[in-house]
Amino acid sequence: MLDKPASQSATRTSGPLAGYRIVEFAGIGPGPFACMMLADMGAEVVTLDRVGAKKNLKSVAGRGRKVVELDLKDDAAVAQVLDLLANADALIEGFRPGVMERLGFGPDAVLARNPRMVYGRMTGWGQEGPLAQAAGHDINYISVTGALAAIGGKDKPVPPLNLVGDFGGGALYLVVGVLAALLEAKKSGKGQVVDAAMCDGAASLMSMFFDMAAAGRWTEERESNFLDGGAHFYGVYECSCGHFVSIGSIEPQFYALLRERAGLSEADFDAQMDRNAWPALKQKLVEVFKTKSRDEWCSIMEGTDICFAPVLTMNEAPNHPHMAAREIFVTRHGVTQPAPAPRFSRTPSVIRDAAKADIGELTSEWKR
Repeated sequence: MLDKPASQSATRTSGPLAGYRIVEFAGIGPGPFACMMLADMGAEVVTLDRVGAKKNLKSVAGRGRKVVELDLKDDAAVAQVLDLLANADALIEGFRPGVMERLGFGPDAVLARNPRMVYGRMTGWGQEGPLAQAAGHDINYISVTGALAAIGGKDKPVPPLNLVGDFGGGALYLVVGVLAALLEAKKSGKGQVVDAAMCDGAASLMSMFFDMAAAGRWTEERESNFLDGGAHFYGVYECSCGHFVSIGSIEPQFYALLRERAGLSEADFDAQMDRNAWPALKQKLVEVFKTKSRDEWCSIMEGTDICFAPVLTMNEAPNHPHMAAREIFVTRHGVTQPAPAPRFSRTPSVIRDAAKADIGELTSEWKR
C-alpha cells in the first residue's frame, strides 16, 4: 500500500531526492512550480531573491524552500552565490536569454566552477530563435504550437487556464529534464544545460494529435473530433440543477453501459462513430442530462465503467469522497492545496515549510 502524502508540514528530509541541492533564482510561474515539486520530493531548494522581496513563506508554490535575499548586482553577493553554486547539484532560472550571463551566472561561468552541475533554464520561447527575446505568456506559447487552436468551442479557442504552457509544457518538462540530466551526471560526472521552453513542451504534448491528424482521424475544426467535445459520448453536460457532469464513454462496452444507464434505446445511438450523427445525438443527450440533478446522475453513473464524473469546482473538489479518501488535498496554514504528487512507496514526499536562510551558513553546510 502506498504511503499517504503528508497532511501536515514537516521539517524532516524525506522523498527520493533527499540529499540533492538545488539553487533557484526567484521567478514566477513554471520555475517556482518545478522547484515546489523538487522540494516536495526531498531536494534541498535554496531560493535566491532580491533584497526586500518579502516572499510569502506560506505560499503553495513556494513551500519547502530556504530563502536568501541578495543584491545580485553587488560583487560580494555574486561571489557568495558562485561559492554556493560550487557545491550545488542543479540550478534553475527563468529569466529571458542573456540575463543570467549579464549577472555573472551564465552556464560558462557556473559550470567552470562546478562542472557536474545541471543548469536548468525555463523560458517561453527557448534560448534561441526569432522570438527568444520577446515577452510572452502561456497563452502566446501555446498559440504557436497548435494547442490553443484545438481547444474551445466552434466560434473561438478558449485558453485552458495556464496549464498547457506554464505547467504542463513548462514546469513538468523542466523537472523531467533536470532529473534526466542529474541521472546522467551521476554516470559521467559532467553537468549540462537543460533548455526547457514552454513552446517546446506544449508542442510535445500535442504529439498524439499530430499522429491522429496524419492518420486522417483529426480535423482542425473545433468540436468536430471525439476528444474536443464533438462526439456525444465524450463531453460535458448540464444537469437540471445547473451543475455539470462529464462522460468519456469511448470504448464500445463503456458506451453500451452509458446507453443502458441513460436510457438511450433509440436506434440512432447504434452508430457510435458516425461523425455526421454526432450533433443530433449530442443534442439528445443535452436533453437527457437536464432531466436529473448532478447528484441524481452521480447515484446512477458514478463508479461504473461509463467513465463518468461530476464536474466539481475548486471548493467542491477536496470534499469528494475519492479526493478525501486519498488525501489529494491538504490544509496548510489555513490554505487548502494539492498534496505532493506523485507518490512513492518507500521514500514519501513531505510538505516542508519555507524559511529564511543565510547564504554563508548554507555554503559551509554544502562544502563537500
